[in-house]
Amino acid sequence: MVVAKKWPDSFPGAALAADVDLKARLCAEAHRLGFLRARVASADADLDMGGYDAFLAAGRHADMEWLATGRDARAAAGRCLPGARSVLVLAFDYTHALPADPGGLTGRVASYAWGRDYHNFVLKRVRKLQSWLRTHAPEVDSYSSVDMRPVYERAWAARAGLGYAAKNTFQVLPGESSRFVLATLLLTAELAADPPMGDHCGRCTRCLDVCPTGAFVGPGELDARRCISYLTIESTSAVPETLRPGLGRWVFGCDDCQDVCPHQRAATHDVPETRPRHAWLGLFELLAADDASLRARFEGSPIRRAADHRLRRNAAYVLGNIGDVCARPALEAAAREGGVVGDAAEWAIERLRAAGRDRPLR
Repeated sequence: MVVAKKWPDSFPGAALAADVDLKARLCAEAHRLGFLRARVASADADLDMGGYDAFLAAGRHADMEWLATGRDARAAAGRCLPGARSVLVLAFDYTHALPADPGGLTGRVASYAWGRDYHNFVLKRVRKLQSWLRTHAPEVDSYSSVDMRPVYERAWAARAGLGYAAKNTFQVLPGESSRFVLATLLLTAELAADPPMGDHCGRCTRCLDVCPTGAFVGPGELDARRCISYLTIESTSAVPETLRPGLGRWVFGCDDCQDVCPHQRAATHDVPETRPRHAWLGLFELLAADDASLRARFEGSPIRRAADHRLRRNAAYVLGNIGDVCARPALEAAAREGGVVGDAAEWAIERLRAAGRDRPLR
């Protein structure tokens, strides 16, 4: 059982009718805490891991070894919480309109990372829900996860009908959005399960077609080794040269396959933690910064995950893709460092030369 800080049950309307079942009360409290959707999956049967196993067998997880080592725990809720009977799946919306493009030498950030780190503020809400549960159903044990533990959130969401698994591997709420964070609460209580949702992609392949690095092997099959999100955030190595032009202006993550999805809606969910703070980043600032200053600048942001040589490497790639001759001095300084940053800077300088926008590299 996860131990969390206890919060007072002081919200308006807390005195719910005694005959309302635990599922309805839990979902009502989840909505009060700001979750867009709350659905329940039965944990009595293990998840179908066929697609996951094929992903691992093909090496498409790249060097994210935790996906392999945590495979068995992800397959069965009981491995994380003995006696688990149900999984409450929660969606927290982060939809906001993209702030205006500042132009110039700037790089774009994936929308989930514009605000505060969701691992923190969403988990706090889940733990408040756990505290509510301990007060109102103390006999029920629970185990929480927000993308940090060996819980297969997307698969549980699909089983619970919280959206459906789209061709771009995101969970999508038809006609609404895929821009939401998933959280799960494993429970020893047996709650009424919700039915799964059918496919709503149909023949549409916009997300597969738009990917600039060809990361989709097929519908619902992603190769992380070619995915811009993996390449700019998780990978600490140099990005393969053939894929670097595909990064375009993405300096942290990528939204291309979400941006083109017809199920995205324009409405915003105005939560202070998700308001855009880092939608666009100045590339010169990133390239000239050291690791310590980058970590300090992005404290409390998901961007801090790559706040070291990876951000500086990415900035050099994007400068090479933009192709502005003004970047040459900054790139030359970075090239002298060597390592992956120096390699990226040298590549960017060569891009300027090859495009006839600068003198030859000496």
